Amino acid sequence: MGVVPVHVLHVIDSVDRAGGAEQALAVTATHLMRRGITLDVAYLLDIDGFQAELSDAGAALFGVHRGSRAGSVAGLRRVIKDRRPDLVHTTLFEADVAGRMAAVSCRVPVVSSLVNSAYGPEQFASPNLRRWKLRAAQGLDALTARGVRRFHALTDHVGDVMARRLAVPRSKIDVVPRGRDPKLLAEARARRSAMRVELGVQPGAPLLLAAARQEYQKGLDVLVEAFARVRAEVPEAVLMLAGAPGSQTERLRAAAAGIGGEDAVRFLGERQDVPELMGAADVFVLSSRWEGLGSVVIEAMGTGVPVVATDLPPVREIIGSEDCAVLVPPEDAGALAVALIDAATDRISANMRAEAALARFTGTFTVDRVCDRMVEFYERARVGSGT
Repeated sequence: MGVVPVHVLHVIDSVDRAGGAEQALAVTATHLMRRGITLDVAYLLDIDGFQAELSDAGAALFGVHRGSRAGSVAGLRRVIKDRRPDLVHTTLFEADVAGRMAAVSCRVPVVSSLVNSAYGPEQFASPNLRRWKLRAAQGLDALTARGVRRFHALTDHVGDVMARRLAVPRSKIDVVPRGRDPKLLAEARARRSAMRVELGVQPGAPLLLAAARQEYQKGLDVLVEAFARVRAEVPEAVLMLAGAPGSQTERLRAAAAGIGGEDAVRFLGERQDVPELMGAADVFVLSSRWEGLGSVVIEAMGTGVPVVATDLPPVREIIGSEDCAVLVPPEDAGALAVALIDAATDRISANMRAEAALARFTGTFTVDRVCDRMVEFYERARVGSGT
């Protein structure tokens, strides 16, 4: 593929290691720059994360920590005027709003990533969100979206939904999924035995893994409820939860204590070695109530671990066929328990699904394939075609 000389300023809320969008940026930075992209990264929150990886990849970093939205807009305007990018690319809500406002005021084309199906009934059902605040956020998002030249959605489902909720033409939205490095995931698979020893997992004990923030969206409460039934059928099974604590942590720990405490459910906290954890697991579980993509499912497919996931439209897009994973309805602890028991006890069928999923990953979700499509997206947006 020829070199495309496009200079992109990527504006994102933070480069925190806990987020999927942040990880995706770090994973793709080197590959994009090898394809001729000049990459600057501006982040709004002063959080240690992927700064070193982005800098090593060759990206110029700008911490725009102004403490207010108006301050962020002003700081981003200064970065844009100094760096003079061809495109500003925004990701996540605060970066979308501030980045769009700054780019439009500087008359630089702006593109935005749509990483979740936001402003839907699932979000309004969350006990930690106030309805009026969510409506206000949707209004501001839609208002600033008017200045966006093109959008990048992670799935067709997100593109379809967000076109309606932001009142933008569907024709302005291109779909490019996230990708992962197959070499790194193969190395994680090769460390299976050593990782299980490191984790203290008994030989032959079914290890179930979830990797998610401990928030309402991720449905870990449903998973822990389901796991109580799994333990009744498979007493040696162990569930490990990798992810940052959150609003659901206290509830999850209380539920886990009723199952058997740390012997049954282990809280690993935020981890930087999730692929290695996947390589050690017998089943990877995604129990989310909603997702924009479910990048961890892509990672699990590439690692070769059998997957059980909630039947969400973006997840169904990822797996392509139920030959690759078992899907269950969201918030159905009973159905989830049955699927987990089957996956933990019928290893032959589970491993056949994992092999099919790995083949699909190799054909669709490698970082090289994804970065080729992102370069095409940037060039299309830069020249203003398809608007």
